[in-house]
Amino acid sequence: MILFRRPTPAALDAFRAAQAKLSFTYLSVGSTAATPPPGYTVDRTRVRLGEGEAVFRTARAALVRWEQFNLGWASAHPADLPLRPGEVVAVVARLVGVWWVNAARIAYAVDEPTRFGFAYGTLPDHAESGEERFLVEWDRATDTVWYDIVAFSRPRHPLTRLGYPLTRRAQRRFAHDSAAAMRRAVISPPTP
Repeated sequence: MILFRRPTPAALDAFRAAQAKLSFTYLSVGSTAATPPPGYTVDRTRVRLGEGEAVFRTARAALVRWEQFNLGWASAHPADLPLRPGEVVAVVARLVGVWWVNAARIAYAVDEPTRFGFAYGTLPDHAESGEERFLVEWDRATDTVWYDIVAFSRPRHPLTRLGYPLTRRAQRRFAHDSAAAMRRAVISPPTP
């Protein structure tokens, strides 16, 4: 959905409710956990967040709060959406002077002692078709904590096909800014 004004929380809730009844726009649901399917552009961003269990726990809490979307130009609605398969999120981004509202459903979640995250997949009112995984990992052998994004996508909306170079630039910008947001989140976590 493309808008000329920022959508209200009520409009985003109605958008999510309508999209919740619809199916994923791709067949390989869950493929970011293994091998992305052929025919899609695959992106991977992996950044070091720090060391130790405290950093891992802080990064985990940041994902629960959707901090990776705290970008200024992009956000997730609602920001307190539980990371449960089936939950629908509205991803809102201001790009090229308009507001893009994209629907995604959580496809799977990961909650292990050294790995935490989730993947969401696109729904019909999304400019792309594909899946994106957000994961924090604590490598106990090196004590290093990583933030990892894996995505596969292809244009779905006519404007994303027409402006594919701009779409790719926006995807790279999102990955870079999301990594920076997670770094900020582990350096300056919110106070309770």
